[in-house]
Amino acid sequence: MDEKKQIVENAHGLTYLFDDKPEPAEIREVAEGVHWLRLPLFETLDHINVWLLEDGDSWVIVDTGLNNDRTKEIWENVFDKTFQGKPVSRILVTHMHPDHIGLAGWMVEKFDVMLTMTRLEYLTCRVLAADTDKEAPKEALDFLYQAGVPDEIIEGYKKRFGMFGAAIYDLPQNFYRVSDEEEIVINGRIWKVAVGNGHSPEHACFFCPSLKVVISGDQILPRISSHVGVFPNEPDANNLEDWIGSCKKLQTVFPEDLLVLPSHNEPFYGVHNRLQSLIDGHEKRLAKLLAACDTPRSPADPALFSILFKRTIDKGLFIMAISESIAHLNCLYRRGLVNKSLDEDGRLRFVAS
Repeated sequence: MDEKKQIVENAHGLTYLFDDKPEPAEIREVAEGVHWLRLPLFETLDHINVWLLEDGDSWVIVDTGLNNDRTKEIWENVFDKTFQGKPVSRILVTHMHPDHIGLAGWMVEKFDVMLTMTRLEYLTCRVLAADTDKEAPKEALDFLYQAGVPDEIIEGYKKRFGMFGAAIYDLPQNFYRVSDEEEIVINGRIWKVAVGNGHSPEHACFFCPSLKVVISGDQILPRISSHVGVFPNEPDANNLEDWIGSCKKLQTVFPEDLLVLPSHNEPFYGVHNRLQSLIDGHEKRLAKLLAACDTPRSPADPALFSILFKRTIDKGLFIMAISESIAHLNCLYRRGLVNKSLDEDGRLRFVAS
């Protein structure tokens, strides 16, 4: 184990494993045979954590980072200096968002191995990548108009539509499917798959009981709450209820003394406290939204945004914000607490029942 390892207390019932973070391309061991690598992302979310697992005379990689030259350069350095010629035996991906799956296809080609992930994540990724170079469909534009998105932002959406494929290397044409509660063996130890929903359709966490470690992906993050949104392809989805249900389920699956290895922020203890905090946070926001819906509200109403978000929502964040607003309102609607309708201009309105 790394000599820098420390236990750092946190006021929110979490305990962090280290008092610092590794630099990009620095490898840090967090449990026996489990190593932490931080890769660069964007300004708003500047890193993703990926995990390297020793597997006898080979390595297993969990999540890959974005498909760009900078990330590839870091990986090439890892392959050369850390792996030292040992092959990669498996590529595991928690879910299909580009910062997690971006270089999976490149690694599959490079090491001639099978991509391992859940079926819905693989197929959803394929569908989104197939939109590359296509125009935004009428259904998507109608969804945004009904939600109250300003015309200027809809025009920006039309210009950016189909860019998902550019953020990922071409996916392989086949994959190895893992499912909830399935067990896989890495380095002689059993790792169990625990699936969550809401942030993405079939998100896989990888849990090793003997090491008391879980690679949680975006399903459990210590300092931020994962985005839970509703999108044009399934406008009536109840993804927030799925998310809350998954948090409750994982409280029964994971023991309290697990070391959680998240995709963003730092490794920590306190999984039950964090899951309960995520549940409570959404329930409190739902209650405030319901109170605000004493008068008909658009999903884009600033009064609702002020409940959901601490930061100001600019043009670059508006689509993500509207998807999260609709997720909360759909949840209230499915619970029978609000009614929804289209006004005379064809805009959605939600009002308390």
